Amino acid sequence: MKIITGFAAAVFGAAVATSAFAEGPKVGVSWSNFQEERWKTDEAAIKAALEAAGATYISADAQSSASKQLSDVESLIAQGADALIILAQDAQAIGPAVQAAADEGIPVVGYDRLIEDPRAFYLTFDNVEVGRMQARAVLKEAPKGNYVMIKGSPTDPNADFLRGGQQEVLQPAIDAGDITIVAEAYTDGWLPANAQRNMEQILTAQDNKVDAVVASNDGTAGGVIAALTAQGMEGIPVSGQDGDHAALNRIAKGTQTVSVWKDARELGKAAGEIAVALAGGTKLADVPGAMTWTSPAGTEMTAMFLAPVPITKDNLSVVVDAGWISKEDLCQGVSNGPAPCN
Repeated sequence: MKIITGFAAAVFGAAVATSAFAEGPKVGVSWSNFQEERWKTDEAAIKAALEAAGATYISADAQSSASKQLSDVESLIAQGADALIILAQDAQAIGPAVQAAADEGIPVVGYDRLIEDPRAFYLTFDNVEVGRMQARAVLKEAPKGNYVMIKGSPTDPNADFLRGGQQEVLQPAIDAGDITIVAEAYTDGWLPANAQRNMEQILTAQDNKVDAVVASNDGTAGGVIAALTAQGMEGIPVSGQDGDHAALNRIAKGTQTVSVWKDARELGKAAGEIAVALAGGTKLADVPGAMTWTSPAGTEMTAMFLAPVPITKDNLSVVVDAGWISKEDLCQGVSNGPAPCN
């Protein structure tokens, strides 16, 4: 699988900047929601990339409604969008939106989440590797014991990509009898409150005999940690992803083990540049850095995967040095913590 680093993405940006039309295309972005902190970061990066290319940004927030997202896309098309970037709320339900765009000759970028349609360019991080990174970090801290798997939304293919990567890493320890997965649950809508409720029910069913939790993003990790804290169990290994500021602060405090950081600034920048290129007539396969990728269901897609970075107590300085979070925010409430909070 080809991974595009930040440096390569920068080179890619220079390559496609010339694709913008003289008057500048209009790019419509359909967001599934804004509940996760990271989407605002993605949006700022997309806006900046479009502005640099002389393009116009229009958007809509589906507010976690698959049906609203379909009408949102219709509205963006009616507003004259020359290309669409879609963060799908429901991978299955989004199909008619892609068809509507195709009917109008409007290219689509499936942003961060798979839209299983070969007409959509798939742009994301390597989510199977994210799952592996989560499991590796938790397994390092808890090589034996009872594990709980808190998965993402059942309507998001990323949830299963992550879960597959997690299982790859954990399987040898399961086979050896060192760890046992005692429970797992999807988290409807990726909502922290749903993750907390699931974790509370699992703790009750397991009589609190849980040694580690592989949670699939920072929001669900926050819900899990709230449930653990209520039982006096904070500090057992818990994973996450996205580099949410609250999660990075939890790592500094020792209540979360890892957040796999996916620099949304790089993803948003790439999305804006790809959308401009496609709006200018570039074919999917001709986007610099694009590769052919086959989905688990056998659909051949044109895709680009960016590289994630696991952040633990041992490398927290990475996100500060990158300007992702300030030292003050990272270290709030932390005393005698890991560098740079010491």
